[in-house]
Amino acid sequence: MKKGEKRKQELLKIAYQLFIEKGYENTSVDEIIATAGIAKGTYYYYFPSKEATLEAVIELMIHEEVQRAKEVLQSSLPVSQKFIAVIAAFRPTENEAGIAKTIDATENLLMHNRVNQRITKEAIPFLVEVTKEGIEKKVFDCNHIEERVKMLLILGQQAFDEGKYTHKDVEVYIDIAEKTLGAKRGTMKFIGDIIANRKKA
Repeated sequence: MKKGEKRKQELLKIAYQLFIEKGYENTSVDEIIATAGIAKGTYYYYFPSKEATLEAVIELMIHEEVQRAKEVLQSSLPVSQKFIAVIAAFRPTENEAGIAKTIDATENLLMHNRVNQRITKEAIPFLVEVTKEGIEKKVFDCNHIEERVKMLLILGQQAFDEGKYTHKDVEVYIDIAEKTLGAKRGTMKFIGDIIANRKKA
């Protein structure tokens, strides 16, 4: 890694940590510069604005999500659980909740949509691979795999990201997931427990 790129990554990690600790809105560019111990011109050389820094931080988060998804694929989880674990891998961690809140804010709708589109693009190949594994193991039975996993991913993002859902919503999602993947009834029942535990947290 070249020296300039290394400096940029170090600066990015500092900004990421400050956004987690203080929140994006409560972190100033001056604080990032002071923590990094660099000149203001150096910061603006790499990032023309605070918003540009946030976008770079989001890229960093998505990169980490991809790494988590790769680990899921290599795990020994049952294929039905592996499918949901891949979707979960592309969600912000608990520590990143403050950054996610900024992305989801009404005034950042364009960024929110762009992030979801990017996550969808990154997640689909992993979900396709898991679904093919499920078909081989006779857990799933479906065609048009890419279209089906995309539908389940987007539906999950829309239904559960803001936490405004009912028990009936969860039941319907489980039913749709099983039918969409051609799984036996009850195969995806564990999703209800995962969502319930997440809501309590």
